[in-house]
Amino acid sequence: MKIQDSALGGTGAEVVPGWPKALGLTLAAVAALLGLYHDTLASMLAIWQRSDTYAHGYLIFPISVWLIWQKRAVLARIAPRPDYRAAPVLALGGLAWWLAHAIDVLVVEQLALVGMIPALVWWMLGWPVLRAVLFPMGFLVFAVPMGEFLVPPLMNFTADFTVAMLQFTGIPVFREGTFFSIPSGDWSVIEACSGLRYLIASITLGFLYAYMSYVSPWRRLAFMALSVGLPIIANGLRAYMIVMIGHLSGMTLAVGVDHLIYGWVFFGFVMLLMFWVGSFWTDIDVAQAASPVPAPAGTAPDGWAFGRAWVLALLVAAVGPARAAYVGALEASRDRDPVVMALPEGGGAWQAVPAFTEWTPHYSGQDAGADRAYGNGADKVAVYVRYYRHQKQDAELINSRNMLIPQIHDVWKMPEERSVEVSLAGQPVTVLQGLLKSTAGQRLLVWRWNRIGGSRTAGDYQGKLLEAKDKLLGGSGEGAAFIFATEYSGDPKTAEPVLRRFAEAMLPVLEHSLDQAVARR
Repeated sequence: MKIQDSALGGTGAEVVPGWPKALGLTLAAVAALLGLYHDTLASMLAIWQRSDTYAHGYLIFPISVWLIWQKRAVLARIAPRPDYRAAPVLALGGLAWWLAHAIDVLVVEQLALVGMIPALVWWMLGWPVLRAVLFPMGFLVFAVPMGEFLVPPLMNFTADFTVAMLQFTGIPVFREGTFFSIPSGDWSVIEACSGLRYLIASITLGFLYAYMSYVSPWRRLAFMALSVGLPIIANGLRAYMIVMIGHLSGMTLAVGVDHLIYGWVFFGFVMLLMFWVGSFWTDIDVAQAASPVPAPAGTAPDGWAFGRAWVLALLVAAVGPARAAYVGALEASRDRDPVVMALPEGGGAWQAVPAFTEWTPHYSGQDAGADRAYGNGADKVAVYVRYYRHQKQDAELINSRNMLIPQIHDVWKMPEERSVEVSLAGQPVTVLQGLLKSTAGQRLLVWRWNRIGGSRTAGDYQGKLLEAKDKLLGGSGEGAAFIFATEYSGDPKTAEPVLRRFAEAMLPVLEHSLDQAVARR
């Protein structure tokens, strides 16, 4: 059939018949997919709404649709045809979603859902169609609110960069982790200073600009790399300039709301500079002028073929939610009597003593917990156990909100927390070692790790894999956090032998006490 020039960008070429039915059923399939996974979609919308870092998510789907619309002249000449080679990809997406749902890894659930959309387009319309809109489909990944794992390294880089620049300009600095002091005042690099929102905004805009401005893959990759590296360096410069403004103004400027205003103004300038420099190497117009108009390729099958593909695709996509509903009903039927924990009075030379610190770890959603202090002569150790039975979103052992202290605390600050290799009850284990300091001058050395499926680990990824293994084998995926803390003065290394001796003597006793409490429920 012939179409008007205005309909396909003025080409006046033929359009492969069958597109209206194929497109209609594909849109219906995508809508049905989002309906099947509505809880995951709702979780994305909730994060977009409450977080300024991810508020751009509202724009990603419309931008993707607009980018596909720009390809309509090319798409109209490709015969849509169901392609069942996409079946394994769609099925793997559903499996990944179910595993992530089972162990409450929300970001993987969201990535799996977004990844199933191009797989569904491939299934319904064929690989040539998907290849033509591969970037718009891939751009949907920016709708997923992810990147929180980058906050600690970004904070450390910003602190390193700022301190190095202050020292380079001759200002003396005393540093403890991400906290540092200069003669005019005290500063700290907190989560909001990590530059994550600048980085995410820069990468999203940078990838979009590279796609729209360049044809050469090398130019695209170069600009994408620039959009990743530049905001990290720029955020370090931003932090340094804010500290200098505060220092030179006697701590009257850049210490309140204006702190954030300066940051966004500087970031806007950096982005404009990046796009201005990138505009000198654009090659999109030359490539478009030289590209020939493709001829129509083949014919589309009848509507029944797309109808069958629609039904089969949704059957495959529905396996994940169906499995999750079955497992959820099974867990709901299990014994849910409360777990009552009571830590033992002691063991060997270690006996219960009055609490020596008012600090408690910031954990939430646990099914049970217990705290107790133990002493052995002059040595004292505070013990905190947090038990999670049937874990679910926002009530799970491994969660970014479970920490030693919140980022901003009135009494305590944490200069450092890092992974260290220690011996626990005769076994080498990696734990998270944190240093805490109170306004009253108390200092604590803290070890924490998780016990999942009988294994001890401090790694989030290892912990989630252990939880997934336990659930796949029919278990409940229960787990517990163990936190040991002792006082120190001067070098924190002097307190490490205290925690080591306590763990050798008391950890088996504490774990046995937890096992008994769980068995009695």
